[in-house]
Amino acid sequence: MNKPEASPRLTVLLGVLIALPALGTDLFVPALPVLAQALGVEVGAAQFTLTTYFIGLAAGMLLWGPLSDRYGRKPVLCAGLVTMLAASLSAACVDSAGAVAGARFVQGLAMSSGAVIARTVVRDLHAHEQAARLLSAMMMVFSIVPIAAPLAGAALAGEVGWRAIFWAFAAMAALLAAATLAVLHETAPVKRSSMHPAAIARSFGRMLAERRFVAPLLLVLCAHMGILAWVSSSAFVLVRGFEVSTGGYGLAFAAVMLGQIAGAWTSRRLVLRLGIAWLLRLGAALMLAGGAAAAALAWSGVAHWAAVVAPFLLFLFGTALIVPNATAAALSPFPGSAGAAASLMGAIGFTLGALISSALGALFDGTARPMASVAAFAGAAAFLLHRILLHGRA
Repeated sequence: MNKPEASPRLTVLLGVLIALPALGTDLFVPALPVLAQALGVEVGAAQFTLTTYFIGLAAGMLLWGPLSDRYGRKPVLCAGLVTMLAASLSAACVDSAGAVAGARFVQGLAMSSGAVIARTVVRDLHAHEQAARLLSAMMMVFSIVPIAAPLAGAALAGEVGWRAIFWAFAAMAALLAAATLAVLHETAPVKRSSMHPAAIARSFGRMLAERRFVAPLLLVLCAHMGILAWVSSSAFVLVRGFEVSTGGYGLAFAAVMLGQIAGAWTSRRLVLRLGIAWLLRLGAALMLAGGAAAAALAWSGVAHWAAVVAPFLLFLFGTALIVPNATAAALSPFPGSAGAAASLMGAIGFTLGALISSALGALFDGTARPMASVAAFAGAAAFLLHRILLHGRA
């Protein structure tokens, strides 16, 4: 039986926690040029601090879920946040790019705990439509990060220096740990899972063999593919390709992300009335329409910012219907091992994201065609997967 709806305080806390991995890049990236200059290193050495962060995230995605299934959500999350605090303080005090890269690895490992355990807590509290409603509310909080964090990071790095970014991360870790102690009650089942590697591997294997997990997971991956195409390539397309000013790009990026916020709000309002299946169908159709429009405009040679922003606004509106509802559908069959299920979803999604970002970086040709083509493929795949695997089943 579903428990009472989460309080606004818990919803905001979970929304911030689920945004931690994105915050670790969006707040930090504006400081990279300042860091490179201050430490006297090449751009590649500074960018390596992003690589180590991503490696830490990937490792952490597989770690925190099984740990929380065994030892409980609250103590494991607190351990992750304390580790984030220590890594951030360490990064703020070192004097070499190599030491910063090492601290960033630990920071990534730690910050992945927020995303994994936040999704796990949702499954502990709710299933099906009520879980999707809470995830939609969390996504509204999450969507603020890509808009606000780069602006805050640029201001801190420019006015105070690159170390200020890590002091900010440390302050966030301390505040989130305090909020976790005050707001989050233990939600893990009384019966705890084994931490033996063989048991964890068997659990992952069962999930990957379960159609009710794999089908919605594939939809989530399609949505993430299109979102990451926008996040990783839009600056190059609009600023370098279309010669949009930096300020204009900020407005364009915010407009598209507002589409995601609007979609999450719509999902939260409608999911209890219309159900997960209906919203997944609508989300897949909107992704298809947005991706196809973006690709058609790009390949026909339309080089105007509106030809990118409008289709991607529609596309991200669709993804905001897909992600919370498909995530709820994927986690619902696993009440006793929600942590492992959330870890597996995160690890697979992160690996796909790294591959997409790398591929788009290599394929950039000064136009919107590579980015739009990925969105078109993701929209078509989401639409077909829903029709084949999930029609009438969600």
